[in-house]
Amino acid sequence: MIRRPFLLLLTFAAAVVTLSAQTVREDRFFDSKGARIRYVDVGQGEPIVLIHGFSSSLDANWGSFGIIDKLSKDFRVVAFDVRGHGKSDKPHDVASYGMEVVDDVGRLLDHLHIGRTHIAGYSMGGAITGKFIVMHSDRVISAIFGGSSPRMGWTPQNEQDAAELANSLENGQGMRPLILRLAPPNEPKPSADEIAQRSREILARNDALALAAVQRGNKALVVTAADVKNLRMPLLAIVGSADPIKAGVDVFKQAKPEIQVVVIEGATHSGARGAPAKPEFFGAMRDFLASHRRTTSQ
Repeated sequence: MIRRPFLLLLTFAAAVVTLSAQTVREDRFFDSKGARIRYVDVGQGEPIVLIHGFSSSLDANWGSFGIIDKLSKDFRVVAFDVRGHGKSDKPHDVASYGMEVVDDVGRLLDHLHIGRTHIAGYSMGGAITGKFIVMHSDRVISAIFGGSSPRMGWTPQNEQDAAELANSLENGQGMRPLILRLAPPNEPKPSADEIAQRSREILARNDALALAAVQRGNKALVVTAADVKNLRMPLLAIVGSADPIKAGVDVFKQAKPEIQVVVIEGATHSGARGAPAKPEFFGAMRDFLASHRRTTSQ
């Protein structure tokens, strides 16, 4: 018979092993021009900043798929909740978004005394990344776009889409416009019940009015094709073949033929089939970053 003290010792040992296999992430906060921004800072080595997608968070976009833990074995990983999301402040005025979300990246780097960094953005995070690397190319070692590309141009359709989603959020009608736009092309659209359930899940962890303000600030993230052509840092785009955003990645590739593009067959923009959930996603990030490490000190 195994004595109880020994069982307790085994349980404690198992807990230690489990904890040691994961990266301990401590929530930290800094003041970014009056907005309280939550971030985590783990690992050692060259820094990489991770920027999540719309209505997501650093945990949902990067933590839940193990990307932070895996990257932190070789890099200093800095991930933050974009204002309006997660545990960061969620103002409702449009002026608090737009360029402010881009400037938050630079302010965070300054706060952490980081000169140059790798940067990766998913979905909305890719639009933020695109604007940041155009404006601050001297601070960027390499850039990764997941399910996204720089926001090149602002068409009447872009304006209509942003206004439609913002209006829906402001009027208590949820995320329906975005859920439909991100549904895989050439596949049956989600039912009304599926859309309603998904919208409830998203808004249970978000502030609808803050998300609406984010949408109304999107136009400020636009860059030009000439801006993209002038970029000199290594660039990678990773996108699912069933992600409607792939069309934007194709335009990105046309504007900047040098970029590396990895297409994950069958992957969608989000959900269980979403690209970040696929092992190919982290594999592409890992291989790209390994190829573009700096040889000089920080």
